[in-house]
Amino acid sequence: MAGKIKTGIVGGAGYTGGELIRILLQHPEAEIIFVHSKSNEGNYLHKVHQDLLGDTQMKFTGTLNNDIDVLFLCVGHGEARKFLEENEIDPSVRIIDLSQDFRLEDSSYIGDRHFVYGLPELNRENIRKARNIANPGCFATAIQLGLLPLAAEGLLDEIHTTGITGSTAAGQGLSASSHFSWRANNIQAYKTLSHQHLREIGESLRQLRPGHNMILNFIPWRGDFTRGIFISSQIHCEQKDTEMIELFEKFYEGHPFTLMGEEPIYLKQVVNTNKCVIQLERVGTKLVIHSIIDNLLKGASGQAVQNMNLMFGVDECAGLRLKSAAF
Repeated sequence: MAGKIKTGIVGGAGYTGGELIRILLQHPEAEIIFVHSKSNEGNYLHKVHQDLLGDTQMKFTGTLNNDIDVLFLCVGHGEARKFLEENEIDPSVRIIDLSQDFRLEDSSYIGDRHFVYGLPELNRENIRKARNIANPGCFATAIQLGLLPLAAEGLLDEIHTTGITGSTAAGQGLSASSHFSWRANNIQAYKTLSHQHLREIGESLRQLRPGHNMILNFIPWRGDFTRGIFISSQIHCEQKDTEMIELFEKFYEGHPFTLMGEEPIYLKQVVNTNKCVIQLERVGTKLVIHSIIDNLLKGASGQAVQNMNLMFGVDECAGLRLKSAAF
């Protein structure tokens, strides 16, 4: 397209909004036209996101501007649909929603807008043609990227998955389990076998293997750290290790952000990046698939920008060549 991609952000004061601002300020093919926040209208962005001091003099606005190419919705679950019902967005403006409001097929429409599920490793060509994107959930992204190659080959029957996430996954609003004094030196299982991302994951796996009955048993954990998700999924598998590695490498060939690790993986490899790193580990006939992401980047704002890049035909990695916080 001619000129830079003109972007607007709604809900710019939260964690995902802040990450999106940081990426787009450095994006070679995009510019931020406005950052919307009613509660912070008139404040400098760097008053809320203090690490942006010296990077921008932009202020939050309480009004919307339709002179943009794409609108990012960084609002809470249930708020994105409400926002679109209450505000008139020009049909020419594309939308990337980071909430869960449009991820499931039976809720993917609002008026004439249809939202495509925005997992590039699954739906890249559909994303390129889409006008609206439902950005995947963070746990859903990490789990799916560990399972998609296996689903495509019909190798999934019953899956046992555990995953631990940092405190930023809960958002910026305070709750009892997000206070430092609760999180420090503490972990907790929650939403055992009932997490909201289960339907989302199931739809994606069945997209690759329609009619195949797959059971996913998922136990999420709250962790004593701020960023990142570490997933371990266990399945029964008779195939050789070399076959499994080849299967994963072939499936993710050409996908720049999903990588195979040969050595045991750890969260600091991906924190502050848009990467997902996967490692396979076998014990007897059990195959364990470890997968790691940064929940705020590949699990949210980074993946949203990756989707924007695909939608507008620019380099998929533009603005996302980020260095991990390895130390």
